[in-house]
Amino acid sequence: MFTETTSLPSKLGNNMMQSDPNLSSTASDDEYAARNSSFSVFDPSRMSGEGSPMMMSPWNQTTPFSKSPWSQVEDTAPQNLPQNGLISSLVREEGHIYSLAATGNLLYTGSDSKNIRVWKNMKEFSAFKSNSGLVKAIIICGDKIFTGHQDGKVRLWKIHPKNPSLHKRAGTLPTFMDIFKCSIKPRNYVEVKRKRTAIWIKHIDAISCLSMDEQAGLLYSASWDRTFKVWRIQNSKCLESVKAHDDAVNSVVATVGGTVFTGSADGTVKVWTREIQGKVTKHTLVDTLLKQECAVTALAVSRSGSVVYCGSSDGLVNFWEREKELSHGGILKGHKLAVLCLSAAGNLVFSGSADKTICVWRREGTIHTCLSVLTGHMGPVKCLAVEEDKESTAGDQKWVVYSGSLDKSVKVWSVSELAPDLHQMAIMQQNYSSSEGNVSWDSIPSAKY
Repeated sequence: MFTETTSLPSKLGNNMMQSDPNLSSTASDDEYAARNSSFSVFDPSRMSGEGSPMMMSPWNQTTPFSKSPWSQVEDTAPQNLPQNGLISSLVREEGHIYSLAATGNLLYTGSDSKNIRVWKNMKEFSAFKSNSGLVKAIIICGDKIFTGHQDGKVRLWKIHPKNPSLHKRAGTLPTFMDIFKCSIKPRNYVEVKRKRTAIWIKHIDAISCLSMDEQAGLLYSASWDRTFKVWRIQNSKCLESVKAHDDAVNSVVATVGGTVFTGSADGTVKVWTREIQGKVTKHTLVDTLLKQECAVTALAVSRSGSVVYCGSSDGLVNFWEREKELSHGGILKGHKLAVLCLSAAGNLVFSGSADKTICVWRREGTIHTCLSVLTGHMGPVKCLAVEEDKESTAGDQKWVVYSGSLDKSVKVWSVSELAPDLHQMAIMQQNYSSSEGNVSWDSIPSAKY
């Protein structure tokens, strides 16, 4: 293991890279440029990612984090402290990485090459191909793998029982028979655009995200067509279609207890509650957590459901904490460009950005502190997956983090919850570095807005 990336300091101070509960979550029109709707023109032949609100960020802008001065700090830090760093890079020059899913020792990667690749113990294990093009989302449930695609369909794959390297397509959501039955009855058609109708069980634009409530046996798909749909895993039936937002739905997260969160390019985060009455499943809007000008690009919820995180195209991460109800807890400021993906594990939160970096945040009570800024990708970080490290102990919780990028690579990181934060690293640098290794704080770019 070697450390390719380290922490980036803001400026020395007690509030360095921490959540700011006093910062307004609403951006003014002067701060952010006008945002175009990704739904304004639907063209089935459009290029992958074209029209996405996330593609409006200046991808090729260089990041000030690319050459971190903290490499000098780590060289002088005590060697017995946990270090966050790069384990491996998985590279297959065939397409931008848009989706990841990890389970056990297997990692599934989806790209715009039509291939879903399977990696085992960080080596290529197998692959299977979809003719639909861009694979925007992957989710795993037992021996089933669901993939969401640019063409608006969800595809189901199964692992061969005798040969785990073989994956066979087991169906498409919605099924051909369900489409046929639904199309016969006029009442099943809904208006999706001016002077255009479609049957309600079909997405008419790209799938942006998948989420699953395994306990309830339900799969959720979010789409740029402004809806999210609910599917019964057992028989691939579409149970409900919810017109959720006024613009593309970029993220959906289903949590324990029937609560569902959605984030959209319309700048809102909405909370839905699920009710099941017999064969009828219905989701009702119960709250809108956020209304802002810039697009909501990613959501993540802690395992307990007590903290909700929202990434936006302005580079900020808002979060809400639940006691009896959700209340705004503050804003995490660590990125210069759009936040494209979020993941929560244990006491950590990971944010991947168009600025090519991943910020690692540790939550202690109501305070979030940035432990590290992981650098090394040459393109925007588009997706994240986190698995518990097998070397974790009760005293040192460790995680394996996978990051997929538009640089066509996946990087694998080792992250410890006990790693020193930026303030601690600054103190250690002062105590342990030699005069030759001193860092000029004035020369270090700020990671805050």
